[in-house]
This record gives sequence, C-alpha cells and structure tokens, in this order.
Amino acid sequence: MKKIPKLTFILFLICAITAGILGGINELTKDRIAEQNRLKTVKAYSAVLPADDYEEIPLTDALKAAYPSVDKVSRAANGSGYVVESTFSGAQGMITLAVGVNNSFKCTGISVISHSETSGLGANAASSSETGVNWRAQFLGADQNVALKKAGGTIDALAGATITSRTVTEATALSIRLVSELG
Repeated sequence: MKKIPKLTFILFLICAITAGILGGINELTKDRIAEQNRLKTVKAYSAVLPADDYEEIPLTDALKAAYPSVDKVSRAANGSGYVVESTFSGAQGMITLAVGVNNSFKCTGISVISHSETSGLGANAASSSETGVNWRAQFLGADQNVALKKAGGTIDALAGATITSRTVTEATALSIRLVSELG
C-alpha cells in the first residue's frame, strides 16, 4: 500500500514531462502547420476556379442557418465565379471540400482539402491518381441537380465508397445552390 503514492507520483511526473514535450513541439510547429494548411487551401481553390485572388463573401444569418456545413464562400477576383468551402461528415470522419462554381451556376471543379476516409476506398476521392482525378472530373459542368447514378444522376460512385461519393455529390449540389442564392 505504501508504494501506491510513490507510483502515482512517478506516473504523474512522466505524464507531466510528456505533456510538456508535446506542448513544446506543438508550439514550435504550429505556425509551419498553419502555413502548410493555408497553402493546401490556396492550391485547392486554384484547382477548382483559377484566379489571382479570392474575396471572402460574408453570409447572412439566414444563409448560415440554411447551409450549416458551409465554412466559407469566396468570390474570384477576376469575376469568374465563387469557391465554396464546406466541411461535412463522410464515411470515416469529416471531409473539407472546395467547390468551384462559375457565374452560370455550373461546377468548375471540386478539390478535397482534408479528409479521414479509408485508404484505397473513400480516400480515392482526394487522390491525385487516375482514379481520383477521373472521378472528380465527372463533376465538371454539373448543376445543382447533380446526383449519383443510383439516385438518377450522372455521377458514378467510387467503388466501395458509396457514402463518400454520396456526401461529396450532395455537398457539390449544396454549394451550387448556395451560389445561385447569392446571385
């Protein structure tokens, strides 16, 4: 019984030292990680709607309530359209998606900014391999009625990743509807 307080103190000390080291590493790397995330987002925006710059559009409370998964809407500085960034639940976790929408309310491209989908299945939606690129290419020119073939649309689902395919397709349709409401 006398050893329990001593072992508790040793365990506490080990945890405190480990937490301190992890906190220090986090402090040293947080700016670099934030910059990498910013560059990844800029690259995704440029891939879906090329422009030199993007201006964030403030959303009204009504639009925020109607589109709760939308994180941000940005207008391309060249006036070619909008990029809608949204975060939604996929099969294994959250997916952050950038959708380009031109002034005719057609999809100009989609890009997965971050995800936690299963490797080889849902992760193919973000993949730069032929599978991912070809799958995302199906969305080019799609309007707000975009849907999977199973739901009467034109988009083929990723093999073994029906949930990811459905949610990306629904997020794309939602993004186009939002931009159409912005006018």
